[in-house]
Amino acid sequence: MGGYYTIAGRNIPNYQISMFFIGAYALAGTAAVMRPKAPQPATPPIQASSSDEEAFIKEFLQKAEAEEKKN
Repeated sequence: MGGYYTIAGRNIPNYQISMFFIGAYALAGTAAVMRPKAPQPATPPIQASSSDEEAFIKEFLQKAEAEEKKN
């Protein structure tokens, strides 16, 4: 086998140190992937040039959703 490192007065084999670091990286990667994401808005933001236009768009979307539910 390989050599040993003396850590806190104990001889630790190289393979155990390497396995510890591989496991730590895998755990950190899994934790990063499993982190909850921020919720995404259901619809894109409305970019209207005036409040009247924004109100018209919202009303149109409500009518379209109501019509879609009927079908």
